[in-house]
Amino acid sequence: MGDLRKADAMLVVYLGLGSNLGDRMANLGYAIKRLSEKVAIKEISSIYETEPFGYKDQPLFLNALLFGETELGPFGLLDFVKDIEADLGREPSFRNAPRPVDIDILLYGDMIIQTSKLVIPHPGIADRAFILVPLGEIAPEIIHPVTGRKICGLLACVDGLEGVKAVN
Repeated sequence: MGDLRKADAMLVVYLGLGSNLGDRMANLGYAIKRLSEKVAIKEISSIYETEPFGYKDQPLFLNALLFGETELGPFGLLDFVKDIEADLGREPSFRNAPRPVDIDILLYGDMIIQTSKLVIPHPGIADRAFILVPLGEIAPEIIHPVTGRKICGLLACVDGLEGVKAVN
């Protein structure tokens, strides 16, 4: 399979960003600026205010999604996004805990990876409105590599759309 820290060529990535602690908008801005160091950003979705997933007793999130290309392999990209999260003060905590920033690798080319450290495509894509709404905004026709369905088709069936509101 080769070195999964560096890609052989520029590969398409879709990254989900979320923040619900501190200055949420500034946190997303910082994360995007840092990501641009190693990801050639092609498009950024609108920003959405969303209800928390899983653990409900926490502030609302701001979420966005970006599409870009990178030479980093999937594990190199994972290390890079974890560094950005740490720079913004994210500390290890319980699952779905409040956080200054969360950066998820949603799709990496058409790769399917399942390890204890990284799962691509992100396992929550098909059932999380806060992912599907911005993904449907910028890439409605892409095919989910596991389900074989278009993002717009997944979006048409997802629950929770009322909890995803565009921010001006």
